[in-house]
Parts: sequence; C-alpha cells; structure tokens
Amino acid sequence: MKRKRLFSLLLALVLTLGLTACGETQTSEEQGASNQKSGEATTEEVTTIEVWTQDRHDSEYVQAKIEEYNETNTDGIKISLNVVTDDYENMLALAYAGGTAPDIASTPVALNTFADTGMIIPLNDYIEADETYQKVNAPYKNAYEGLNSKDGNIYYVYSGMRSGVRVQYNKTLLEEAGYTEIPEKLEDYIEMAKDITVKGNGETFGIGFTSSSPFERLLEMSAQVSGVYYYDYVNGRYDFSGYKDILELGQRFISEDIAYPDQQGVDNMRALFAQGEFALWSNASQEAGVFTSQIPITDFEWGVGTVPSLTGEIKGALQTNPSKAYAIFSSSEHKDKAWKVIQYFQSEEFIKGYLEEGYSLPITQYMDGVIDKTKIGRLADFSLLEYESVYPTPPTVNLTGDNYRILLWNAVMGHIGIDEAIEDLNKRYNDALDADVASGAVKRLVIPDYDPLNPSEGTATYLTE
Repeated sequence: MKRKRLFSLLLALVLTLGLTACGETQTSEEQGASNQKSGEATTEEVTTIEVWTQDRHDSEYVQAKIEEYNETNTDGIKISLNVVTDDYENMLALAYAGGTAPDIASTPVALNTFADTGMIIPLNDYIEADETYQKVNAPYKNAYEGLNSKDGNIYYVYSGMRSGVRVQYNKTLLEEAGYTEIPEKLEDYIEMAKDITVKGNGETFGIGFTSSSPFERLLEMSAQVSGVYYYDYVNGRYDFSGYKDILELGQRFISEDIAYPDQQGVDNMRALFAQGEFALWSNASQEAGVFTSQIPITDFEWGVGTVPSLTGEIKGALQTNPSKAYAIFSSSEHKDKAWKVIQYFQSEEFIKGYLEEGYSLPITQYMDGVIDKTKIGRLADFSLLEYESVYPTPPTVNLTGDNYRILLWNAVMGHIGIDEAIEDLNKRYNDALDADVASGAVKRLVIPDYDPLNPSEGTATYLTE
C-alpha cells in the first residue's frame, strides 16, 4: 500500500510540474501587456482556465482564437491549452485523482467513467440561462442519450459533426468498366467491384479494405441502413443475428478475389487509392481533407457516394458522430469562468470560422445557414444525409475475447464460420451484460419506442436487472 501511495504522489507531482495548475491566478504585473490590450485595470487578477484536448488537427485554428481571446477579453480570463494525444481518457482520470485536472476537457469522454463518477458536471443550468448559446448550438435537440446526456442531464454540447461512412470512388475506373454511380443495393455493389477487378487484369482492383477496423468502414454501415444493429434497444439485449446476410455477401469480396490482395494501415490504403490501385474506398468526412491536402488525388477525378443497403431501401439510420464539445470538471475552482470559455469556444463567430476551415460539418440548422459553403471545398460532398443520426450508446460491458468488429471481419475473411461467430458474440456480450448489471457496474438500456430510422428520438430507460 505504501508503494502504491508513493507512486500516486509521484505521479501527481509529475503532472503538477508538467502542466499549468488548474485555476491558476496571476496579477496584472505578470500579465501586463495582455491586460493593457484588453483594457483591464492593472490591479485586477487574471484567472487561468486550463483546457485539455486530444485534437491536434485543428490546433492551429484553436490556438489562434485563444490568443485573440486572451488579448481582448474583459472577463479577467486567460485560456491555457494543453494537447494530450496519448491515452487521453486515462490521463484525465489520473489528473483528476491527483488533483491536477484541467478546468475543461474537450470531449468525447465516456459518461460512465466521467459523469457517473462525478468527475464532470451537468451544464443544464448554464445552458438554460443562455438563449444565444441555445440558438447557436441547439443543445436540447443534440442531447444524445448515453453519449453526452444521461437521465436528463447534459454534460457537454456538440458544435460539429463528422459524417457517417461514404463511398469514395475513382470515376475513371468506374467509367472504364461502364459505371457512372454507386449502386444502392449491396449485391449490385459487389458485382460492380468484381467487374472492375476482372477488367483490371491484376493491375487494378474493385475495392480496398484497411487492416484497421475494416468491418466498420463498409459492411457494418450497410447493415445499419438495412435496419440491422448489434444492440436490441427494445429488449435491452445484444443481438448479432441480423448480420448473417451482410456477412454472407461480404465474404465474396475475399473468396472471389475482388478486393485488393492486402490489408494495410489506413494511410497506406488511402495512398494506394490515391494512386489508382483500386476503385472503391469507404470512410467518413475526414477523407475530404485527406484527399485534398494530406494525400492529394491528382491523377483522376474522385466522387463521393452513399453506402449500399441489402435491398436498396433505407430501413435504418446511418451512424454519424458528433464532435467538438467541452465538459467542466467538478474539481474546477472557477466553474463560472470555465463556462465563459465554453461560451466563447461555441460562439457563432468561433464555430463559423472552424466550419469554414473544413474541420467539421455543422450540427445545427442555424450554423448551416450561417457558414459560407463555398469555403469548405470537398467537405460539401459529405453533407449530412436525411437518414443520418446518432445512436444511443449501448451499455459498456467487461467483455472477454475479441470484440464484434474483429470477429465479424474474421467471418468475412473465412477464418470462422458465420453462424459460429454470431452465436459466440450473442453469448459473450449478453453474459457480460447480465453480469455487469447484476454487479451494479452498468444499467440495462431499454427504449420501448425505438425506431431504427430515428434512433435518438426514443424514450430511454435504465434497468437494474
């Protein structure tokens, strides 16, 4: 016990030395130049509000806006930004335990870890008192059960959105094979990919898959828009049975040698797509920036289409991911000033610039009408679809063995039988759920009025049995 306590003390000391202390105050003599620019009296104190984020991709824009705020605000606030990209959630939890947590954490962070334990606070009272904030951010409409909201409490509000998965395609390779658009039916999509591979004579292929969560990037999303999901919200159970038809079709990509014969990391496969090695690639709206700046496509024109469904009909929502939100730690000694910082980060002017730089898609109709869409480039091709939505977060269970995405892709690859994989997942996930509910570690999520086309609109209840 003594060794554990010593380790905790040392860790807290390291974090304290390495980070600016939460809620640090400095006199205007230490901040003289900045205070004079903002017109503050030289006798006032300036409160430092520390913000942690794991986002590095937008740090240039965010840091510039922070410097602007620090020089001009009259609230007696200085924002200090710390980018933590490794083991972000664990670092936050350790900092909280050691008394060195920031005032604000850029999210997402898991509610069962940070809200249920009281590490972050509900923002309801702040939101209710700010009509301008409500107009810009639509916090009540964008409160997603288990994701940023729970039992009526809103812990953070999203100001942006990443699209669901789209199909990026090489127009030249499609046209050479006689196609001009992406088929709506999965079987037709596979036939097109096969046709392109056959006509490529071993030099080009119909489709490529990454080694990083390949099931998630196409087949899982085809299942979603076909009305298939891995959690049965009505009965509060995990159920993978609906994936059978998707898996049987998906096996053709491998068994019939349709796919590029290697599965590498995401960036390597992106580069191969950009070089014209295969015609079809699938990922979300981040690819707009990737294929225009990071790995620019210059030798052919590329298009963006929607993922196919089993029948060609849309029977379920395509999962999309809200982004860029901020939570206040309960340990902050300056919660009101932390809220002022969040008001700034989620102000119309701040978000407008962020969206027009192409870092995210607008999550509210208000901001969608404010931004200049001519500035966002290829991101416009990923604009949200009518049937895109956010799914309520299923209970997080203490699972033993491979997760469902790994096992179902192994079934696609032929390493395990489809029926065997489904039976195994149903048993392991539900055994873990039952055990965790019995122990009080989680509650069973049930949505009696669940609608697969509008998954976030049902009435969620949490059961202890």
